[in-house]
This record gives sequence, structure tokens and C-alpha cells, in this order.
Amino acid sequence: MTNEQTPTLLLKGLTCPDGARWRDGHLWLSDFFSGRVLKIAPDGSAETVAEVPGRPSGLGWLPDGSLQVVSMTDLRLLRFRGSDAPTAVDLSALATFHTNDMVMDARGRAYIGNCGFDYTAGEAPAPTVLILVTPHGQVRAVADDLMFPNGMVISADGKTLIVAETYGSRLTAFDIEADGGLANRRTWAQFDNVFPDGLCLDAEGAVWVASPTGQEVLRVHQGGEISQRIGIDQQPTCCALGGDDGRTLFILSTLLTASPEQLLADPIGRVDTVRVAVAGAR
Repeated sequence: MTNEQTPTLLLKGLTCPDGARWRDGHLWLSDFFSGRVLKIAPDGSAETVAEVPGRPSGLGWLPDGSLQVVSMTDLRLLRFRGSDAPTAVDLSALATFHTNDMVMDARGRAYIGNCGFDYTAGEAPAPTVLILVTPHGQVRAVADDLMFPNGMVISADGKTLIVAETYGSRLTAFDIEADGGLANRRTWAQFDNVFPDGLCLDAEGAVWVASPTGQEVLRVHQGGEISQRIGIDQQPTCCALGGDDGRTLFILSTLLTASPEQLLADPIGRVDTVRVAVAGAR
């Protein structure tokens, strides 16, 4: 099934937007190469809320409302509290290349992926770990042998984590244990010729998945059934559900084969929206 709606432009002039989250009536996102975390109002107006020279990626919030941002190239998790300079948690003992996406649970525990290999240097794909950071800054690996762990969601009941293994062409699920550890690994959806990137979860338990190589976002159900496809003329990096009723699907896209220098000179990254039938999970 293909959505016949044409995506509507919300914001343009970005480099490589990713890490989208809907919070407090706004869309929050990271723009990699400009080093900015942006908060975007429903009318498309954007405010820079944080600057991250090491390239911002995954976003989340601690229970006290403090913003956390993954800093990609220096392998750190930054914590912003008010106007103070951010504090940092070092992830370099576990991340084998750039850190990337993140999801946080209700207790403030952060699950963070990393690329696992230097794709910019042409290295062969290699497995890596999923990192857990507690609210007190403790760091440990909670899963291994993952092929480029990327976008992640946590089920509405807080019991299941689903992660996109981009170079495994699959979504992998885990049970979340009381201490934040992960158990009962299983394949949630296996794809052919889809390299999943960013994710979001809807109220029926389906996952919207960005497919950059296919230039589309997919609504996927456990077991791998794809019930909806939305095409876009760029490469989507991630998606998020939000808006007043939770039924606006935000699609972030760019040209992933372009260099940082090219995207800074010609920032073609953008955010588009599509209205969907099922609201985001709460």
C-alpha cells in the first residue's frame, strides 16, 4: 500500500537532519554538519537550542527535563542543564566509531548506538555493541554483535526495545530487564534490500522506518509486513510522529552521498510532513 499524499514541506536549509523527537509541542532534531540542535514550531520556525561541534545525533531528556545529546565524532553523551556548559559522559571505551542514535526510557536510562566501523575510510562492516548510560553516568554494553545499531524505539509499556540494524537489514527486539539490561534477543522484522535508519512507534505497535536507499518511509509490523509506504525525492534519515493529535508524520531527509562540505555549501536537508491514520505511541 502506498500513501498517495504528497509530503508537505515544513523546513528546508538543513545539512543532514536526524534524531527527531516530538516534545512539548515542537519537533526537535539534530543537524549533523551545522552542529546544531533545533526546536521547530508547527509553523516551521526554528530555534537553535544547543550547539555541538562534535556533530549532534540522538536526543533525549532526563526525568528533570535536562536535554541529552549524543556527540558523534568525539564519542560522548552531552548533558545540558539550563545555561550551564554541558557535562559529558565518555563513551570511547565501547564505541568503535561514531556514536549515533539514542532512545531513553522513563527512568532516564539512555541506549546509544554506534557505527562500529569507519565507513568513511571504506572499512568493511563490523559488528559492535549497544551502550547503556544511566542517569548517574555509568556506562556499560548491554548487547553485542549488532550491525550498525541505529534508530531505536521503546514500547509504550517500557518493556521492549527495538533497534534498527542498518547493515543487518533488520529490526531487532530485546526485553528490557529491571536493571536496564537487554535479554531475549529476536528478529522483529527482516528486510530485503532495506537498510533501516531512524524509527518511530505508533499506537498500534507498528514502526515507521526510514529507508534511505529506497527513498521512502515504511510502516512495518512485527514479523516484517509492510502496510504502508510513503515515497520522498531525497533520502530519509528518520521520522517522528507528533502534532496536536499525534498523527503528523515528520520525515527528515537529505543526500547521504554528499560530503559535509557539499551540504554546508548547499544545505538541501529538509523536514516534510504527512498526515497518517494512526497516532504516535504515548
